[in-house]
Amino acid sequence: MKIDLSGKTAVVTGSTAGIGLAIARGLAGAGARVVVNGRRTASVERALEALHREVPGVDAQGVVADVGTAQGCDALVKAVPMADILVNNVGIFGPCDFFAIPDDEWRRFYEVNVMSGVRMARAYVPGMMTRNWGRVVFISSESAVNIPPDMVHYGMTKTANLAVSRGLAKRVAGTGVTVNAVLPGPTLSEGVAAMLADDVRRSGQPLEAVAADFVRTHRPSSIIRRAATVDEVANLVVYIASPLASATTGSALRVDGGVIDTIT
Repeated sequence: MKIDLSGKTAVVTGSTAGIGLAIARGLAGAGARVVVNGRRTASVERALEALHREVPGVDAQGVVADVGTAQGCDALVKAVPMADILVNNVGIFGPCDFFAIPDDEWRRFYEVNVMSGVRMARAYVPGMMTRNWGRVVFISSESAVNIPPDMVHYGMTKTANLAVSRGLAKRVAGTGVTVNAVLPGPTLSEGVAAMLADDVRRSGQPLEAVAADFVRTHRPSSIIRRAATVDEVANLVVYIASPLASATTGSALRVDGGVIDTIT
């Protein structure tokens, strides 16, 4: 099986680190022209340097834009008017008790985690439909199904990703454009590493061991009993973004290590 994305332009939002950067690296490795996006110039430049170092001959462009706002989405689309592959990866998370989450924080999570994908798809998908080919991937989470009690606002947005993805897939039926959602489980991204940093310091254990303890404690249904790597998540996204996945659409695809306890 060979994935060839030569001649395709891929936009990956929130791709300066973590899962997003791994996805950009995977798509670039398959031959796609990759657009890296982040909010800060320095982080975008670092990500581009990493891609050029890790993927010889990569064709990569960086766009600094906060896609958690309508203005930022407009700026990204203006810089890159056409995309064959759109990965709506940008997202924020963080534990907070339900009764302590103010309205502004609910709105912020919704704007970043949901409306960014809505706006980017609204901008790019009509062109994909005209060209009779396109791939849209929403990065959701196992938290879309297993709503975490300490991150209800986050879980709500990830469930919304599934609704938007499924509905959009139906809207573009028969056009050669596929729309899917990918549901990672606990993943060793920079964000998770930061969340576990205090535990790493207290225990003196390696990050991977602390993350595995976290998974066993907080996601006891996990079958792999550890956190996934960012590349393990990216591998599924690269496949879904490829011509090989032309019969997969409207799906919620899990790379959650078996956390979601269902056979469907």
